[in-house]
Amino acid sequence: MNIAVTGATGHVGANLVRTLVASGHSVRALVHGGNRRGLDGVACEFVDGDILERATLDRAFAGCERVFHLAARISIAPGDEDVVHAVNVDGTRNVVAACQTARVSRLIHFSSIHALSPTPHDQAIDETRALTSSPHMPPYDRSKAQAEREVQAAIARGLDAVIVNPTAILGPHDYGPSAMGRVLLDLYYRRLPALVDGGFDWVDVRDVIAGALAAADRAPTGARYLLSGARRTVAELASIVKDVTGVRPPRITSPMWLARIGAPFATAYARVAGKEPLYTKHSLHALRNHQLVSHDKAARELGYTSRPLIETITAAYDWFRDAGALA
Repeated sequence: MNIAVTGATGHVGANLVRTLVASGHSVRALVHGGNRRGLDGVACEFVDGDILERATLDRAFAGCERVFHLAARISIAPGDEDVVHAVNVDGTRNVVAACQTARVSRLIHFSSIHALSPTPHDQAIDETRALTSSPHMPPYDRSKAQAEREVQAAIARGLDAVIVNPTAILGPHDYGPSAMGRVLLDLYYRRLPALVDGGFDWVDVRDVIAGALAAADRAPTGARYLLSGARRTVAELASIVKDVTGVRPPRITSPMWLARIGAPFATAYARVAGKEPLYTKHSLHALRNHQLVSHDKAARELGYTSRPLIETITAAYDWFRDAGALA
């Protein structure tokens, strides 16, 4: 099958393209700015392009039966709102239009758990949860919700598409590294002065790929599936890292209220230093929300499973070691 992948050199994309190629598919990887890092040596076709430039999508999708749309801007930094909206919303609108022009048989859209409303907090989030519409949600959350609406509107116009919503993704082939990969590296190199009270649902990138491929093959048009793993606090995650690497986590866990007070100062320091902030008000928001996630529908309809988190973290560190990222 001829398949196009946007966001092909990202963490999920690098794993997806490898899996598709190993399964015998012909893959066309859309890469931005000529960056092929993450797919070196992989037998796929590269198309330089940008999801904000419709003409490059028309070239990339021509003759393809399926498109996996992974490209997105993930940012917790204040000031990125316009770029986040442009890439995640306008870019998705372009992808949808190009799929329709190319008569693609099926679009598989990678959304996020953050696209869904976090309330009510005391009930598990499943596929019936509404998309977030609050203007008080972080820009990334709002953009992913609006991107889903773009896909849903195209489905109503006749596009065959399905949507998957992963949680926080960890695992191998993390060339960026991703935001979650940086957390693992920061714990390994003891770059975190303290942990933060809070937690999230963590999932293996290989399980997300398996779920998305099953949805591509078996899901009815318009279906949405949550691809989650297991909820763990940051302290529990750090404890698993210690079991895998032997590196002790920070002794201090900051209460959420104190971290929220410190967020503006951490952001301002990072801006002056020209670095990514260790945390912001947006990342703290993530650690307080979207924690109870059910993948029962994906398990029931797709045969989806998620492996133990210690296996995921072990595989991630094994890959970082092989890639020369660990001393």
